[in-house]
Amino acid sequence: MAIPTLIGVPYDASSSFARGAALGPGAIRAALHSSATNWWSESGVNVQDTLADAGDVELPDINGMEAVANAIRALPKTATPIVLGGDHSITVPVVRAIAERHGPIHVLVFDAHGDLYPEFQGDPNSHACVFARILEAGHAKSVTQVGVRTLNAVQMETAKRHGVRHIDMRAWARGERPKLAGPLYLSIDIDGFDPAFAPGVAHREPGGLAPRDVIGIIQSLDVPIVGADVVELNPTFDPAGITAPLAAKLVKELSARLTQS
Repeated sequence: MAIPTLIGVPYDASSSFARGAALGPGAIRAALHSSATNWWSESGVNVQDTLADAGDVELPDINGMEAVANAIRALPKTATPIVLGGDHSITVPVVRAIAERHGPIHVLVFDAHGDLYPEFQGDPNSHACVFARILEAGHAKSVTQVGVRTLNAVQMETAKRHGVRHIDMRAWARGERPKLAGPLYLSIDIDGFDPAFAPGVAHREPGGLAPRDVIGIIQSLDVPIVGADVVELNPTFDPAGITAPLAAKLVKELSARLTQS
């Protein structure tokens, strides 16, 4: 049985607009361990009994992303990581380490943005370049992005070159859903949700997904899952504190799904 294992990456130096995502792992854990939290998943799993926590990655001033990859490599083979970000750039070393163990993987992304720039503001390692880097390195067999609503010509060209499949919000509203294969990695950027549900992000883009949309996909997955992340929660943009409980809910449902795999 897979052991879902939290690992935090408090990193936001690759954010392009505002810092604060480094506070995400702490905010998600605080929501999980709040006295207001019910630890049971919708499928009847007591997640408190099944979820391990490997703590946060210690990030040196240089080679921080290699430290992230090494932390994933160091997890026991029985552990399936649920990585808490941090900005979306942390997905690059996580996927690299997982692909080293499993071979090239399939990636399902929930995000308002394609993150497919060759470089952004002069930085090829920006959180806006995540999937360009993963695909160029050959770590992903396929990338399917759900909820994207900001693609421009530059990103469309990258998507076309690598065969990225998009289910944008117009297609989602028409009823299109992802067709997935395993081994599968899930990357959940909190700004994929409509800001009405998740204001605690630096890049708010109206017209997004509802929590039930994403939870429903998680619960219906019928392929092997080798890892997941929940990224881009920025508590400094969320004075009402409603976004961290949503992220914690996603962690619970991910953990339950992994436990049942």
